[in-house]
Amino acid sequence: MDLRIAVLPGDGIGVEVVDASMRVLDVVARKFGHKVHAEFADVGWAAIDKHGTALPASTREICQRNSAILFGAVGLPDRDQTLPQKERPERVALLELRKGLFANLRHVLLPPGLASRCPLKMELIKGGIDIMIIRELTGGLYYGQPQGISGASPDRKAIDTLAYSEQEISRILKVGFETARKRRKRLTSVDKANILATSQLWRELATAMGKQYPDVRLEHMYVDNASMQLLRRPSDFDVIVTENTFGDILSDEASMLAGSIGLVPSASLGEPGAPSVPFYEPIHGSAPDIAGQNKANPVATILSVAMMLNYTFGLSKEAAAIEKATFGVLNAGNILTGDLGGKATCSEVTDAVIAGL
Repeated sequence: MDLRIAVLPGDGIGVEVVDASMRVLDVVARKFGHKVHAEFADVGWAAIDKHGTALPASTREICQRNSAILFGAVGLPDRDQTLPQKERPERVALLELRKGLFANLRHVLLPPGLASRCPLKMELIKGGIDIMIIRELTGGLYYGQPQGISGASPDRKAIDTLAYSEQEISRILKVGFETARKRRKRLTSVDKANILATSQLWRELATAMGKQYPDVRLEHMYVDNASMQLLRRPSDFDVIVTENTFGDILSDEASMLAGSIGLVPSASLGEPGAPSVPFYEPIHGSAPDIAGQNKANPVATILSVAMMLNYTFGLSKEAAAIEKATFGVLNAGNILTGDLGGKATCSEVTDAVIAGL
């Protein structure tokens, strides 16, 4: 199979972790008889410095003619502050490339060999942690209108609008139920139905859809309770489905259950056959304080490649091979980057994963 991929390393450690993941992808492709066609493009500050914008037309064109996007990270906090909010890389590039992709899947898995790195007591994680968080990606506060700051100080007013349509809610709930059906058949729908009208509609639709999936156990949970229960009984969660803002917060909280945010991959997917290009990235940021030092953890990006092989190209065996090799390294525990208490470099971890393949 020809694997046509737009590769956008971006800023900070994005360059290093994307390079690492491409090395792994090349090995897997050769092993299973595939050919990688990668087109590299500038994004973020790397693009601003060359093209004057965080998402130039040339990058858009490269993304549109490929089957998937592999993304590193964008944004440099010190430099971001020099731009108006609407011109900053995360808003111009990240949100724009995800437009039309409504389902963000973030897989949080604690390798047994890293149990000591989880901040929770051993008694709370003895059942293991394997959670798929499905976050709605196109609605809610991040996109609702009206939005903005108006007036003059000291009487300025800021508005963010939380809005969801029945169609937006139903399609993400379906992804949640279908995903749970393929895993352990437990779905937790997270909302704030005691306060928010959007959540009341969300819960109504989730309850109705649950009747179509009698084999899936549906649980409703308020977002504040969910944030607590993730720390109190994380082993009880299988699939979590929730709206945009709640999903953003809960997935970052849950990432620490795995031992480091550097271990969590993500996939952003749209409707089958839609023009939007599936988007794969680690959930961590650009970490400019360690950029260029070969200290970054490449695991989240390597596992994002596994998700890409699985969801976009339908290559489940190839994805499983990457996951097996990666978790083999993590469980061995002797080749780990600094965020996991080790001293290994990004390159050394990548070499170990490749050796496992």
